[in-house]
Amino acid sequence: MKVTQHLWYEKNMAEAIRFYVSLIPNSKIEDTSAVMGESPAGPSGSVTIISFTLGGQNYMAIEAGPLDPFNHSFSIMVEPETQDELDRIWDALCEGGSVEQCGWVRDRWGLCWQVAPKRLRELMGSSDPAVVKRVTEQMLSMVKLDIAPLEAAAAG
Repeated sequence: MKVTQHLWYEKNMAEAIRFYVSLIPNSKIEDTSAVMGESPAGPSGSVTIISFTLGGQNYMAIEAGPLDPFNHSFSIMVEPETQDELDRIWDALCEGGSVEQCGWVRDRWGLCWQVAPKRLRELMGSSDPAVVKRVTEQMLSMVKLDIAPLEAAAAG
């Protein structure tokens, strides 16, 4: 069985998908098609669908006019290995978007992302509750996450 995340865009979907696959390794556009025949969203051919992989995960996107805007109830989490990789992804997603506490970004198309280093998950998995508390407090003080201060918090 295949599981695919599905994203609904009001407009500019192809631009967004091309951006995402250029940003995230192990990503590519699989297929692009148009819905033929009348639909509630418009005339034949006006609704576009793109199937793609993003970081090895399956996605499908549709551009079919306004429905519900993206919100925090669905986000894409990216776990970069290094601070340089985190900075590259963060900076690209922030362009034309907005930032929030704890590594959250809303990109210029309104999609929510969590950019959190893989190291954060490792530190939060510590068996020492004091380490987890210090790392959590450090994370909560940040907007863009920074690996070095998180590791320093873990070390005490």
